[in-house]
Amino acid sequence: MDLIPLLHALILGVVEGLTEFLPISSTGHLILTGALLDFNDDRGKLFHIVIQSGAMLAVCWYFRQRILSTFRGLGRDPVANRLVMNLLIAFTPAAALGLLFGKIIKTHLFSPVPVAMAFIVGGLVILWAERRTPTVRIQEVDDLQPLDALKLGLAQAFALIPGTSRSGATIIGGLLFGLSRKAATEFSFFLAIPTLFAATAYELYKERHLLSLDDVGMWAVGFVAAFISAFLCVRWLLRFISTHDFTAFAWYRIVFGLVVLLTAQMGWVNWVGH
Repeated sequence: MDLIPLLHALILGVVEGLTEFLPISSTGHLILTGALLDFNDDRGKLFHIVIQSGAMLAVCWYFRQRILSTFRGLGRDPVANRLVMNLLIAFTPAAALGLLFGKIIKTHLFSPVPVAMAFIVGGLVILWAERRTPTVRIQEVDDLQPLDALKLGLAQAFALIPGTSRSGATIIGGLLFGLSRKAATEFSFFLAIPTLFAATAYELYKERHLLSLDDVGMWAVGFVAAFISAFLCVRWLLRFISTHDFTAFAWYRIVFGLVVLLTAQMGWVNWVGH
C-alpha cells in the first residue's frame, strides 16, 4: 500500500478539523496545503469537500444532547421549532448563491493568490469589528429571531469566496448584528451542520464519476483525522472565547496571507505550478 496518499490525507484531515470552526478559513488552508502537496486537482477538491463531513460529525457529537432534544421537541417545543426554522433561514442564502455561482467561483478563485488576498481582507474586517463597541441584544442562540437568522445567513454567504471563512463570516456578522460572542459562535457551529452536509452530498453526487474504491483508505484517514481534530478544536474554542476576542486570528490571517503573497512574488514557492 502506498503510504504517501494516506499521509497526505492525514495532513489534510488535521488541517480541515483545526480550521473549519476557527475564523481563519478551512477552504483556504486546504487549497494552500493541497497546492503544496500537489493535490488540488478535481479529485483533490472533492476530497477537500468530503472530509468536511468528519468535522461536521464532530460538532454533532459535541452538541449531541442539544441536537437530540431539538429533534424530540420538533412540532411541540417552541424553542426547538425556532432553532430549526432559524437554521433553515440562515442556510438558504449560501445554498442559493452557491448553486448559482459555485462553478464560477471554483474556476477563478480556487487558487492560492486569491485565497491569500481574502485572508488579508478578512483579517482587516475582524480587526475593524473587534475595535467597535458592540451593543449586545442577543445573549443566547435561543433568543434569535428569523430576521437575525437571515442576516447571519447573508453573512455566511460571503464565505463562498475561498479564504473568507464560513465560521468567521458568521461569527463576525453575528457580533456586528448584536449577538454575544457565545451566541454567534454557537450558532455558527449549528449552522455548519446543514451547510457542510448539503455541500458534501451535492459534491458527491455531482462528482460521482471521480469516486473510486481505491480511495476508501485515504478518505477514511482524512475523515477520522478531521473528526478528532475538529472535536478538540470546538471544545478549545468555546473556552477561548470566554476570555478572549478574535484579534489574534485576525493577525494570523494577515501575516499568513502576506507570507503566501511574498513567496509567490519572490518565486520561493511555485504556487502556479502546483
